Amino acid sequence: MALPQAKTDATEERLAGLSLPAAGGWGTAAREDALGRLRSMGLPQRRDEYWKYTRPDTLVQADPPAAALFEAKDESPVFGAHDRLKVVFVDGVFDAEASDDLAMAGLEVERLSDAMAADIHWARDVYGVLEARGQSPVARPFAAMNTAFATDGLCLRATGRAEKPVSLIYLHRDETSDATLHHVIKIEAGADLTVLENGPAAARFNKCMEVEVADGGAFHHVRTQGRDHERRAVTHIFARLGREASFKSFTLTANGVLTRNECVVEFCGDDAIAHVAGAAVGDGDFHHDDTVFVTHDAVNCESRQVFKKVLRNGATGVFQGKILVKDGAQKTDGYQISQALLLDDDSQFYAKPELEIYADDVACSHGSTTGAIDDEALFYLRSRGVERTDAQDLLVLAFLAEALEEIEDEGIAEDLTARLERWLKRRRR
Repeated sequence: MALPQAKTDATEERLAGLSLPAAGGWGTAAREDALGRLRSMGLPQRRDEYWKYTRPDTLVQADPPAAALFEAKDESPVFGAHDRLKVVFVDGVFDAEASDDLAMAGLEVERLSDAMAADIHWARDVYGVLEARGQSPVARPFAAMNTAFATDGLCLRATGRAEKPVSLIYLHRDETSDATLHHVIKIEAGADLTVLENGPAAARFNKCMEVEVADGGAFHHVRTQGRDHERRAVTHIFARLGREASFKSFTLTANGVLTRNECVVEFCGDDAIAHVAGAAVGDGDFHHDDTVFVTHDAVNCESRQVFKKVLRNGATGVFQGKILVKDGAQKTDGYQISQALLLDDDSQFYAKPELEIYADDVACSHGSTTGAIDDEALFYLRSRGVERTDAQDLLVLAFLAEALEEIEDEGIAEDLTARLERWLKRRRR
């Protein structure tokens, strides 16, 4: 079916200033395929079903809106207390001097450009492949755009248990930077890798991560998004899981005028698990969108989606989550919860939870709630001598706790909880 002319024109206008980065034979083919997908679906507009709660205008326009830089003088680096392999990107460009030596036991690390220059490379079977699979039944045009035009990124291949996490640090130095990063990750059978991400990245950021977890492999992902408030970001994670594989991803978001995080998970092997969780706190012109699609196409698999948002002063939160259980995917255990705590009458939360089930021996549930601070709980704390602002912060942290509990590393969970507490204190009335 032909695209509406307005969508075609907007897409071509956005592409007019872009050119496909140089790559080898397989890399060029992957980029050209992605560009073809992008042109066939067009960049999103507000009338698109999966974009009706989030305006894509500033993500589609040719030039990114400027985003002021913010220097956090009183905050220690996120994940700074943890032993990790630091890989730094400045406005979407790899910074070798600021990064650690990329050699590490149990892990192969390469830049995307180097991998694409090779005639034969394992990334060929992942780059653009998982993204293309994730385009059905819902089109994800910014992901196709990323595959076509990503200018930098990493290829990570875990061959055993990586001795420490890989920490991707995204620095924002140019108020009008427009960064596109693509990471390709392969967890071999029985291997284990943790990836940490933090930083504002750019004025406008388009990031894609493709993760293939082989039989018995485990992938852990913890990400923080925040600091520079005027930034805009659209991110995607595409994951494909083998037998008895494990995939766990958690995202903490504070600040950001527009953030859209999409996660697409496909179960291809029996007895696998996938947990996707997030906590977001927003104040003022804050718009945060979590869009998740989990496909169960194997037996006895478990998926969890846990998302909590705290909104105030007119902030907006969005959750769109779907669990698709295909015919034959018996013994599926699917759980989905999205909740918002509104600290005033001006904020709003839109939720669209979905279940689509074609198997008869499953346990699937979804729920969504929106509400204010519990007056009885607040009164109880006040009656025991707790100041009102302290009591409200305690209740907010208790509300977010279920999402933070999805982080396996207790040290990281405690650190992020402490940062949330400081964020709340800075915004007290």
